[in-house]
Amino acid sequence: MARSSVVFGIMGAIALLGLTVTFFASTSVTPPPLSTIGGEAGGRLQAFRSEAELDAWLQAKKADHADKAAVQPMMDLAAPEPMMELADAESVTNTQSAGVDEGGIVKLHKKHLVILRRGRLFTVKIGDDVLTPVDMQNAYAPDADSIDAWYDELLISGDTLVVIGYSYAKGGTELVLFNIADNGKLTYQSTYILRSNDYYSSRNYASRLIGNTLVFYTPFYLNFHNPAQSLPALRHWQGEQKPGEFRPLAPATRIYRATDDPDSRHGDIALHTVTTCEIADGALDCSASAVLGYGGGEFYVAKNAVYVWTTPWGFHDDAKPVSAMVFRLPLNHEAAPTALKVLGSPIDQFSFLESEDAHLNVLLRAERPLASMWAAERGSRNLTFLRVPLAAFGDGAGSAAKENYTPLAAPENGGSIQNRYIGDVLVYGAGQTWGRKTKTPSTAYVFHWKSAQREGRSDAPLQEISLPHSVDRIEALDKTPLLIGTQAADLYFTPVFVASPYASGLASRAGESFKLPDAAQGETRSHGFFYKPDATGGFLGLPFTNSDARGWQQLWQTSSGVVFLRYARPEESSGDRSGELSGLGSLVAVDKGDTDDHCVASCTDWYGNSRPLFIANRLFALMGYELVEGRIENGHIYEIRRVNFYREPRSSKSW
Repeated sequence: MARSSVVFGIMGAIALLGLTVTFFASTSVTPPPLSTIGGEAGGRLQAFRSEAELDAWLQAKKADHADKAAVQPMMDLAAPEPMMELADAESVTNTQSAGVDEGGIVKLHKKHLVILRRGRLFTVKIGDDVLTPVDMQNAYAPDADSIDAWYDELLISGDTLVVIGYSYAKGGTELVLFNIADNGKLTYQSTYILRSNDYYSSRNYASRLIGNTLVFYTPFYLNFHNPAQSLPALRHWQGEQKPGEFRPLAPATRIYRATDDPDSRHGDIALHTVTTCEIADGALDCSASAVLGYGGGEFYVAKNAVYVWTTPWGFHDDAKPVSAMVFRLPLNHEAAPTALKVLGSPIDQFSFLESEDAHLNVLLRAERPLASMWAAERGSRNLTFLRVPLAAFGDGAGSAAKENYTPLAAPENGGSIQNRYIGDVLVYGAGQTWGRKTKTPSTAYVFHWKSAQREGRSDAPLQEISLPHSVDRIEALDKTPLLIGTQAADLYFTPVFVASPYASGLASRAGESFKLPDAAQGETRSHGFFYKPDATGGFLGLPFTNSDARGWQQLWQTSSGVVFLRYARPEESSGDRSGELSGLGSLVAVDKGDTDDHCVASCTDWYGNSRPLFIANRLFALMGYELVEGRIENGHIYEIRRVNFYREPRSSKSW
């Protein structure tokens, strides 16, 4: 689906938020029997042995695809690597996993902030106690045709800046490389195209940086008219007149399939591809591996592997949980992927955790995802928790056992589920991220996933948290969950005390809330929030907007401001305290999006436009084209300087 269509289809997607299903937690639902699986007994996925074997498989699927209309849709599907070296640079991005940077709209390079917005790159010097715009460049190649292209994500490795976008005209994920000098000046280097469908998700990010290795997950639906055009490939783009040929990234011997082939008569088949790239002299050296699976799914990037959860797109008949397959693709392409049959589908990437005890943990809903970039926003009333050892992954013939699933209560009064692993618990709840704000209290849940399947455990590993507001965002203040949501016209921030399920006389509960009157969160993206810890607690910031704004305002409008709070961590001996929040004030926008920036490319802020930034002992608020620096004195934040870093284009060719 093209993004231009998504913009006009947001209301239709929101209408799906309240869909519910039944029977997921029913004791009548029994997963398929557990096969003999494990690291050695279950083996690994099998790759094609040759290009000829792969071609024969594609031709056979092409024939099946021709008969698709004659078949009823939906059929049931009957040890970690060494850690990669991590970079030491200070992060300004609220990432899911420590050491795994995510593509965002703002990054830090030495003394400069680099900002990506509406098809352009900006650098602003913040070192030496200044706030000075330095450079503005197109986020794509000089004289390139940027029509029908989106430039969404930014990563920096050394002195190389990589812009990640999607070009419908060029046919794939666009990777644009720039050099950034110590003085903040940008120099275009090269452009590459990864063959893929549009990667966009309303919650997830397409790119990661682990150490100095770029990691991309890209899906590509099989083209049965010309199957060879669906295979993983990269091309060096050298201009509209000389685009370059696609070069295969994964030979047939690195394209894998499970023991049960996906059937094109029952759903779209996608080649789920993980590509890793090293940067050398302004060029990319990339390789890839891929698995064949149904088109619908979600993915999660751990430090050494990418998990891809696949199931056919579309509506579910609600009679039982959808059958699915989860793949584990090591970032080392010489290692074969593994897979496991499972039930249900994750909410988003935050539903996953590869824990240090070599288990995969996933919060699941019963229904399959919709064929939409907004599927993550859809709620469910039937949830369960899967906890399975990595050793259970094998050649895809085995299934997760019944005892690996723990039914969970589903949150009420909200159509958009939020979930986050914090310390040794999973916290989840529901709100109305893209719809109207709730006016009723809600319940959040704390699930002690480590204790839930232990012998002799507490009878209540799932604990309820009563709240005066919805749950539109869940963040971590060290090991303290922070629940953010609305009630009527106000925005609430509530820390949660988490009690051990074995502690006598203690129960998890909500702490005292901080209320921001007549406000709603201005960013739904996970990167919109940031927390910086210190010795006694820390500081946090979140963009806000007026209370009557809808969630999708971030696509076109600038936040009203960024609110900053102080978190005081409780003393170890303080008992059932969650810590305290105190307001420091806000840095507000002056330019509310009124600047005529002559935008011609990527003119929707798909990843939002506002961020709190904590860098060393300084703090900033990014709001559209404004960057404001504040200082905290006597428990209050004061503005000390601001700059509008947008510049009028020198000519139509230069922007």
